[in-house]
Amino acid sequence: MGTSFDTAAIDSALADLSRGEKSWAATPLSRRRELLDEVHALTAANAEAWVAAALVIKQLAADSPLVGEEWLSGPATLLSATAALSETLSALEQGKSPLDGVALDSAPGGRVSVPALPHGIYDKLLLSGFSADVWLRPGVDAAAARANAGLAQLDPAATRGVGAVLGAGNIMSIAPLDTLYELYANNRVVALKLNPITNPLLEVFETVFAPFIEAGFVRILTGGAAEGGYLVNHDLVDHVHMTGGAPTHDAIVWGVGEEGAARKKSGEPLLTKPITSELGGVAPVIVVPGDWSDADLKFQAEHVATMRLHNGGYNCVAAQTLVLSADWPQKKQFLAELRSAIDAAPARPAYYPGSDNRVADALSNYPESQRANGRLLVENLPTSDTPLLRTEYFSPVLGVVELPGTGSEFLSAAVTFANDELIGTLGANLIVHPRTINELGNALDDAIEKLRYGTVAVNAWTGLAFLTPRASWGAFPGHVLDDIQSGVGVVHNAFLLDDVERTVVRGPFRPAPRAVFAGEFVLSPKPPWFVSNKTGTGTGKALTGFYGDGKLSRLPGIFLSALRG
Repeated sequence: MGTSFDTAAIDSALADLSRGEKSWAATPLSRRRELLDEVHALTAANAEAWVAAALVIKQLAADSPLVGEEWLSGPATLLSATAALSETLSALEQGKSPLDGVALDSAPGGRVSVPALPHGIYDKLLLSGFSADVWLRPGVDAAAARANAGLAQLDPAATRGVGAVLGAGNIMSIAPLDTLYELYANNRVVALKLNPITNPLLEVFETVFAPFIEAGFVRILTGGAAEGGYLVNHDLVDHVHMTGGAPTHDAIVWGVGEEGAARKKSGEPLLTKPITSELGGVAPVIVVPGDWSDADLKFQAEHVATMRLHNGGYNCVAAQTLVLSADWPQKKQFLAELRSAIDAAPARPAYYPGSDNRVADALSNYPESQRANGRLLVENLPTSDTPLLRTEYFSPVLGVVELPGTGSEFLSAAVTFANDELIGTLGANLIVHPRTINELGNALDDAIEKLRYGTVAVNAWTGLAFLTPRASWGAFPGHVLDDIQSGVGVVHNAFLLDDVERTVVRGPFRPAPRAVFAGEFVLSPKPPWFVSNKTGTGTGKALTGFYGDGKLSRLPGIFLSALRG
């Protein structure tokens, strides 16, 4: 049976890459580092064009207050990643470990903890009060962590074939970042197929990756599901990596319809080559009860609204289930602030295909839901056996679950609920007052350890780990093809660490200057990724400029814009 599309472009691209693999194997670390530096410079030079194309995709006006999301999660993220990977390659080039000079720490359970943020003085200034640490798997000691950092770049001549990367359609830096991870962590040349949603960025991506394309190390393809299926099953492809949803993963691995279900049941995959994946799920936000001020309640309500509504809710790690204490005296006030924050968030088009249908499906399941600007807040959810806990809606739908108890009793119950009742393991969020953190003592560390999630964030959003180049990004380890949950493997991870288990992010409970008045030495104001930030666009653009050229003269403008947010 013939195909309904022209296969010649894919065949030609893969033939080019098969030849290019030999050149990649012969490319020394010094040149590999230079390629990263060239992509960094090209990203900076084409950042305006990148964001302009992203606005077409997201259907946002140039003066929308949400444009900052595209600066921060687009070119700024790729600039940070290429700079961090370049630093890693520089260390390897000198015969050093990427972790030389990095003070490793310990985490619960005897784990080694690798600090990913802050990394250098500018992180401390620009992200004051935020931190991220990568926890390695139990049993890995510091010596092994240092020796194995570098992954496939420890033996660059030992290439691993051609990797097919199926790009995401929601966050514009995902496809470039996944391409770099295949090249450097896994030592594969890459056929990147863009999600059709992101086709307006094709020219920008071809320009940014021109050094790799001209050398025969990368090819960028377009097309839909048929082209993707032909690509991943091609004889010249050795490995597949995808970002998306579990249903798409299963369609690729097992097939569709009754035949796909039968294959999955019998354990006979349609795709027989190895596949890694970053998939979504139902991400929780656990709010530990405490004695909060009115300003705390308002700020953290905006925080939760951001976790759900950033990028319109079309994020794999977007919060979908808010877990509250039924016994928290301030519960009703917090929910009132949350409703206000959701209602006040800027309206935006439902650009991602199928969003309206998914919202309609949620509304049919929960007809009493409150609705504003196409968003749903589903309160008083059952604690089990209900669609919102088992379905990634990938749209602006947020559910609220209430559990009994306070303090460590509530926290323990919330962790068990998140682990046992929610589908997926990509990210979990905890919001805890500093006074409550002190009262909980070791119980908080125990809770973080017990949460089976690839990123756990305390008083921060797990999305910060995505933006942090040296943090890992991916599901909690242990998923298998017939129960894929949030996927297999990690990406980003610019230290090129082996044996990664998770990333733990921490942030300030309050923004500056209020944090300082409360005794926390934190300089960060309201984060620019908050949907309620009034100057997110200016701050995001200014940060992108700084990450591009490193000019210190940009810092005052960044701080001024951030403080006005």
